[in-house]
Amino acid sequence: MIPASILLLQVLAAIFSAAPQVETSDKVARPSVAILMPAHNESLVIASSIQSMLPQLEDQDRLLVVADNCTDDTAAIARSLGATVIERSNLHQRGKGYALDFGLQHLKNTPPQAVLILDADCIVSKSAVQSLIAVCVRHRRPVQALYLMQSQPNPSLKERVAEFAWIVKNKVRPLGFKVLGLPCQLMGTGMIFLWDDICKISLASGHIVEDMKLGIDLARLDKAPLFLPDALVTSIFPPTQEATNTQRARWEHGHLSVILSEAPRLFFEALKHKNTQMLGLASDLIVPPLAVLTLLSCCVFIISLFFAGKLAVLLSASLLIVLSAAILLAWIFFGREIISFKQLCYAPIYALVKIPLYFKFFFNRQVDWIRSKRD
Repeated sequence: MIPASILLLQVLAAIFSAAPQVETSDKVARPSVAILMPAHNESLVIASSIQSMLPQLEDQDRLLVVADNCTDDTAAIARSLGATVIERSNLHQRGKGYALDFGLQHLKNTPPQAVLILDADCIVSKSAVQSLIAVCVRHRRPVQALYLMQSQPNPSLKERVAEFAWIVKNKVRPLGFKVLGLPCQLMGTGMIFLWDDICKISLASGHIVEDMKLGIDLARLDKAPLFLPDALVTSIFPPTQEATNTQRARWEHGHLSVILSEAPRLFFEALKHKNTQMLGLASDLIVPPLAVLTLLSCCVFIISLFFAGKLAVLLSASLLIVLSAAILLAWIFFGREIISFKQLCYAPIYALVKIPLYFKFFFNRQVDWIRSKRD
């Protein structure tokens, strides 16, 4: 009941939020910023990403591309567009975290005042970089942009459901907590840090959701991330089913692993230190992916219906009502342009299709970072 109630609270807060105001840099000095872009065989997309971001940089800024275990011409393309490129080759230590750490070690020689991490397949909206810098400097905390995944042309029903679920996860939920004065999870790209904060954290790991782990580590330093919905960063879902499955396994297995390994300890630490920001991050963390939450809620209701008393049935029915209300309200206010109501009604079937993915979490969990192929 608690995760579904938190989800409903986030949705309601997002609905009743005032129109977000872009924070400008009028009252803060513009620091030097390094754009850190990890890239593994991204020759098809890295040029578009760099070109969307270069006009927003100033003379004191740097673009550093880490060509990580690349076997294509990613490095050459990035250099031709004016980026500083460092190449990393280590087949034993694979993963985005290792690439990011390699870039930070390089920056230590002449550290910038802030570091903006951007994936090589992402497009940055106009003025997003400046907005992120301004908020980061003003509040002295990490800031997360709104990161949205978009469907391929002529998307299937499954892709529409996935895009709606992404909107709920990366826009509605963090927007709701922003209204309540609470932090957000880091999303892996479009996230900016003061150098004095990011240099204290070790990123050299193969953790498959290194962004979530990073946000938790920063919360423990009293630097829980802020959400900035005005700064938009977009990417596109992989074009093949195989790549999509790889991506979802990484995200969802990683999220569930972090819930089990970090959430209890984070709640304990938040209560011990009376830290509201850490408590908010822990509360958001225990809300699993929508498909998982839907399956669990339905299973609890069916089990209580046949094997429990009236009180249990009432509670499990209430859980389904709360979850359904949260999803329906999120669709009404944020998802109607993505998916029709009729299509949304097929979402439970989409959740059922993902059952094998969740069985693998218990019996053959993905623990290694694997890039989703985009070609």
